[in-house]
Amino acid sequence: MKNHLTLAAFGIALIATPAFAQAPTPPMITVSGEGTVSVPPDLALVDGGVTSDAKTAREASDANNAAMAKVLAALKAAGIAEKDMQTSRLSLFPQYAQQQRPNGGPNVVTGYRASNRVTIRVRDVTKVAGTIDTLVTSGANEVGGINFIVTKASELLDEARTQAVADARRKAELYAKAAGVTLGSPISISEDGANPPPAPMMLRKAVADFASAPVAQGEETLRVNVSVSWEIKAKQ
Repeated sequence: MKNHLTLAAFGIALIATPAFAQAPTPPMITVSGEGTVSVPPDLALVDGGVTSDAKTAREASDANNAAMAKVLAALKAAGIAEKDMQTSRLSLFPQYAQQQRPNGGPNVVTGYRASNRVTIRVRDVTKVAGTIDTLVTSGANEVGGINFIVTKASELLDEARTQAVADARRKAELYAKAAGVTLGSPISISEDGANPPPAPMMLRKAVADFASAPVAQGEETLRVNVSVSWEIKAKQ
């Protein structure tokens, strides 16, 4: 008897529950808009280090450690904080002689190469050239590249976002006029993608030339794209 009552109550509940019909999708037009803003970078990442060759692994490692210690000390003396210097690669590899015999043969170890690279955060981009000069004159024999960065890109993109929505509205009004309809309120707005990070500026010159190498920071162009759906109505 109890089961019958429970089923009966469940059936009454189903009958009493109103059916929610899905609201029809209103007529709309969807367009994309783009906005850009150019700003100077406020941070630079400089990559450099020391490579040392020696007959034994210990000699190569000791020589490399001593040389890198001088480089780090020079950077610190030039005003680079310890928190802004980070080891990016540390390696020790054997070096082999080229075999000239027709039948080849086992590789012969002729020495060892130790390498220590560091990434330096330069928070005053006007001092990038001076940082490179410090690297080279203190003994660094590898300088890989510079990466200029805009650290507050999201905030600076707000102007571009406003431009992007305005660009979308301009296109929507153009399409609405061509289609003979009236543009209504926006139904949805979505940001399609983030601005890609700036590519590193790779410096591939002889190390001796770096001390006098000019460095131009230029500007980074931040870009944002939005997709906006607008309600459209028939002209009265």
